Amino acid sequence: MTPADLLLDAYGRVLENATAAVEGLDDDQLAARPAAGANSIAWLVWHLTRVQDDHVAEVAGTPQVWTEQGYAARFALPLDNADTGYGHSSEQVGLVRASAADLTAYLRATHEASADFLRSVTPDALDRVVDERWDPPVTLGVRLVSVVDDGAQHAGQAAYVRGLLGP
Repeated sequence: MTPADLLLDAYGRVLENATAAVEGLDDDQLAARPAAGANSIAWLVWHLTRVQDDHVAEVAGTPQVWTEQGYAARFALPLDNADTGYGHSSEQVGLVRASAADLTAYLRATHEASADFLRSVTPDALDRVVDERWDPPVTLGVRLVSVVDDGAQHAGQAAYVRGLLGP
């Protein structure tokens, strides 16, 4: 198994789990928050997708799916187009409302763009420094693992919130 194969498998699992968390839910269920200040399924899936889109596009040197394929306009959220949800307040979390169809379409499009890049990742490429703002500087391998880890955690949180909604 190559590093590309491993990364494709991991990112594919995030896609599957996040998609399963939203399938069949209506807009109100997706926006439901199990407690004051908690995240909704819509916010969790939107956020994990925005982070993946933003971070992978940056290291791939490609435009983000969010703006390039019109998802920012389609979602029409009252947020800056560059917003990924990082550090959102409870009020900002509440602003993210979307349909299951829109969330999964954006997630699938982002996954495809990510997969296009991941197929090209070689073992040597993983050591390339992609962010010098940290000490130690962040390599491509660390960034890609960080993104998939964030996605897996948020997909799991979305599945948990879905379970709280009941049958």
